[in-house]
Amino acid sequence: MVPGVISTGLESWGTGEKSRPYFRKRLWGSWSMLRAMITDRASWKQHIMLDKYHGLDPPDIKLRAAMGFDATDFFVTGYWIWSKILENLASIGYDPTSAYTASYDWRLAYLNLEVRDHYFSRLKAHIELAHKLSGKKVALVAHSMGSQVAHYFFKWVEAEGYGGGGPLWVDEHIDSFINISGCMLGAIKGLPAVLSGEMRDTVQLNPVAVYGLEKFFGRQERAEIMRAMPGISSMLPKGGDSIWGNLTWAPDDVPGQDMSFGSTLKYAQKNSTTDSQNMTITESMQFLLDHSDDWYADQLTRNYSHGVALTRKEIEQNEKIPSKWVNPLESRLPLAPNMKIYCFYGVGKPTERSYFIRSVDDPNSNLSVVIDSSINGQGSDHGVILGEGDGTVPILSSGYMCSKGWKMKRYNPAGVQIKTFELLHEPDSFDIRGGPTTADHVDILGRPDLNELILRVVAGHGDEIVETIHSKILEYAEKVPIYDD
Repeated sequence: MVPGVISTGLESWGTGEKSRPYFRKRLWGSWSMLRAMITDRASWKQHIMLDKYHGLDPPDIKLRAAMGFDATDFFVTGYWIWSKILENLASIGYDPTSAYTASYDWRLAYLNLEVRDHYFSRLKAHIELAHKLSGKKVALVAHSMGSQVAHYFFKWVEAEGYGGGGPLWVDEHIDSFINISGCMLGAIKGLPAVLSGEMRDTVQLNPVAVYGLEKFFGRQERAEIMRAMPGISSMLPKGGDSIWGNLTWAPDDVPGQDMSFGSTLKYAQKNSTTDSQNMTITESMQFLLDHSDDWYADQLTRNYSHGVALTRKEIEQNEKIPSKWVNPLESRLPLAPNMKIYCFYGVGKPTERSYFIRSVDDPNSNLSVVIDSSINGQGSDHGVILGEGDGTVPILSSGYMCSKGWKMKRYNPAGVQIKTFELLHEPDSFDIRGGPTTADHVDILGRPDLNELILRVVAGHGDEIVETIHSKILEYAEKVPIYDD
């Protein structure tokens, strides 16, 4: 099991003076985190941020991912994440000798997961041991950012000079990859998170709550923290304008829409400067680089790539470039014709798709723009324009590769079988987590029919699952101007 971005607890193993009060306490994913944030905010921030230049531990600070099932079953007491899946796996015989949680420090850029923690080497060794002892291939279950980590692992484990497993390793060791709510092409909400420290959750608060949040952790400080966690930036949108559209058109635009989703960042009030121009996702990403400190721009360009490989030759060249491995539009699936991929994700919950922004005039601020929360109407709610998805990941990210991208020979040369099952968001209004029919990005992990789908796959009956599509992803995918060569 490969968890997502918020799922893994991070605990302090530093023994220096500043870290001693927190030794072996979780500074992410526990009440200790909340207590530290409130009572010792500066120290918590110092611990949670990585070194800005090399993306590893700051001097005298050492946070590590918690290990074992306890690392991911609850975020804080009472707020379950993976616990229901673990309980259901136990019901068909799984236990700590046959199941493993591959928790990781989600702040790290993917290559640094191996550099600092030998994460991919450990995952490879565990899978090989499980295969050797059981005589069976492994089912890899990943959620959210974990699905990107799993895709990166497939590339790393094959590559000479990295995992060194060779082109047959995945086919010989992995039976199935269960991709739950995977942000395979990123999440639009990641852009304002690093650009201005904002997202829908922050701008739609009432004015009193906004005032309190700004006094506690202001936008500038939140953006700094987000940028100093390079792993977070792995979820910035991939595929450029081909996936996300241009200023007048996007594949997931709907009839009667006031403005295209393809205009990712737009100004409600323009001035005469060239800076106040609406931007596509490609232009927005460049704007982020142009208006960021050099250390962040370097981390972003060194570790990640966000384009589209249009030929098989380019795909094969990318096999030797780790920054391409996190992007499924610039790297192929493993040569594993016997592996099966199951895409299970939610649909029907409004999801951040584009934003109204305004320039920041404060000369003391490091931010160039912020979400214009004064804009309501034109499809906007406090400057946020919503589209289709699971509340966090837009449908084009969770569904495009499963419904079309991986059906192309360029991205799936071995013909790995892909099966999609969408779960419709029909929350129980009396349940704060949405109840048994929620398809929210995180709460879906407790949904009974998702758990049933997982159990079918790991019990060897995945072929009985009937592909189910509720959204218009097939229609949207056909409109994306990416074609096989």
